[in-house]
Amino acid sequence: PTLAPNGPESQTVLDLGTGPYALFAILAAKAGAGKVYAIEASASAAREAREVVSKLGYDDVITILEGFSTDIVLPGGDKADFVVAEIVGSIASEEGAYASIIDAHERLVKEPSNSNNWIPSRIQTLAAPASYTLHNLFQPPAFDWGKLNGEPVRFNCRDEGLQLLADPLIVEDISFADITNKGGTGGEECNNCWKKEIKFVVDGERIEDNSSSFYKEYRNNRLSKNESENLARSTAQSLSGIALWPRLLLDGGETIEVNSRSYPSGGHQKSHWQTVLPIMSDVPVAVKSGDEVLMNVNFDVTRDVLRPSTYTLDGDVIQK
Repeated sequence: PTLAPNGPESQTVLDLGTGPYALFAILAAKAGAGKVYAIEASASAAREAREVVSKLGYDDVITILEGFSTDIVLPGGDKADFVVAEIVGSIASEEGAYASIIDAHERLVKEPSNSNNWIPSRIQTLAAPASYTLHNLFQPPAFDWGKLNGEPVRFNCRDEGLQLLADPLIVEDISFADITNKGGTGGEECNNCWKKEIKFVVDGERIEDNSSSFYKEYRNNRLSKNESENLARSTAQSLSGIALWPRLLLDGGETIEVNSRSYPSGGHQKSHWQTVLPIMSDVPVAVKSGDEVLMNVNFDVTRDVLRPSTYTLDGDVIQK
C-alpha cells in the first residue's frame, strides 16, 4: 500500500489465508490501507481473527470473511489493488495456492497481471536427491516403508538426519501475476499439471560432508562408534528419495526472498515450512560420486481448492 501513487488510504488490500491473528491484514491497516478484506477458511480461525481485529480497533478497516476465497464475492463487488497470500505449503502449491490465486486473478483483483500487486509474487518448489538416516537404520523385514502408501516423511528443515546428494533444482515455479499462462514453469503443460524430466548428478563432496553429519546423528542416538561409522558411510552413499521444499520471492522485482532451506545450496536452516521426502524404494539405493539421478516429475495442481493436488515422482539411478 505504501507504493500507491494516491497514498495508502486509496488502496484496497486482500489477505488470503489471514489465520487466527490476521497478521498481514493488521500490518496493511497499520500501513494506512483504506480497506482490507481478510479471508479465512477455518471458522475457528476466522472467529479469533475478528476478536484480534476488534481488540486492536481496526473494525472500520478490516473485514474478516469466512470461507474459501473461491466461494467469496467481496462486498459490493469490490476488487483489491493489492494481495497478500500466506497459502504456501512445503510443496509450494499443496495448500491450494494455484486454485486460490488463479480465481483471485480472474475475479478479485483490479490489476492481477502486475507483479507488484502480489506478496509473494512468485512461489517455487525446489528438489534434490537425499539420504535419510532412519531409512538406512530400519529396513525390511523389520520395517516396511511401503506402508506409508505414498505419503512422504516430513522434516524440520534443520534436521541433520536428512542430507542432500546433489545441487537443488526448481521443479515448480508459479508467478502469481502470470499464473494464467502457467507461471513460466518450463515444463510440459497438460491443463493444470506440469511435467518435466530433470537430472541430478551425485556430488562426491556432499557425500563426504554428509558422512560426517550422519556419524554425529547416529552417535547422538547412542549407537556405538563402530556401528555409527559403518552406518554413516553407507547412509551417505545411499538414495532414499527426492527432498522437496518451498521458496518465495516476495516483491515484483524478485529481490526479496524467503528460503525454507538455504539458497542455492539447500543447506539446513530454521523455517516454519518443512522438507518433504517421498521414500522412493523399500531399501535405500546405493550411489556414488558422479552417478546420475534421472527423475520424471508430474505435478497435477487442481483449480478446485477442495480437491487435493497430486505429485508424482519416478526415476532411475544411472551408475557411472
